[in-house]
Amino acid sequence: MTEVRTDGGTAVYLYGVARDLDPAALPGTGVAGAPVRGVPAAGLTALVSTVRLEEYGEAALRANLEDLAWLEATARTHHAVVERAARAAPTAPVRIATIYSDDDRVAEVLTSEGGRFAEILDRVAGRTEWGVKAYAAPAPAVQDAPPAEPSSGTAYLRGRQREQRRRADAGRRSAELAGELHAELADGAVASRHHPAQDARLSGRTDVQVLNAAYLLDDDRVEEFLAAAQRAQDRLAGIELEVTGPWPPYSFIEGDR
Repeated sequence: MTEVRTDGGTAVYLYGVARDLDPAALPGTGVAGAPVRGVPAAGLTALVSTVRLEEYGEAALRANLEDLAWLEATARTHHAVVERAARAAPTAPVRIATIYSDDDRVAEVLTSEGGRFAEILDRVAGRTEWGVKAYAAPAPAVQDAPPAEPSSGTAYLRGRQREQRRRADAGRRSAELAGELHAELADGAVASRHHPAQDARLSGRTDVQVLNAAYLLDDDRVEEFLAAAQRAQDRLAGIELEVTGPWPPYSFIEGDR
């Protein structure tokens, strides 16, 4: 969200909103090397930095968000600020590049949306997000036995149809396994979210991603969840799991879906 209405040269970058955060626990620096500070209002603390509009103004952001190197560096720093705060107090992260005009406007938002932030913080207190991606190896091509008579266009088309059916069957089976896996893992979570499959160009993998999900876990049930994931990995032939976490609860700052 970009909400900048100022003729000045700076704006305020918002990382997230915390409750009962000790000022001593504030991270040191954030995006663009700017100090991180707190803006208190309505019993909450907004984690913010002052940034320059030449990099974080609306027009500049449109260009920068298309720059993968800039986006990656900003996302990494944003996450580091939220992660440190979340270790000290319940913290609701916001999307990267959420910009306001000044501290007064941030305080207004905390006041007007205090109830919504309180609900989010109640939901995530004592909990962390864990991600699970599941991959299935592509079905290998199967060469039909050479026909006894010279190959024909009809024989070729039949072979292609058989191969397509075989691949479709393999895809359905992988999807079924992924659904079973998700149901099993979600059973031990407070909430779960399905995300779109990650672009293979970003993952760098050649196998097929059949599950990309996030799970909100009570901190005292993490070991149980990890054990369930390992049992599933041992049981599901042809499926490889990638479990990551703990993360601040980025996937759970909106209402249940």
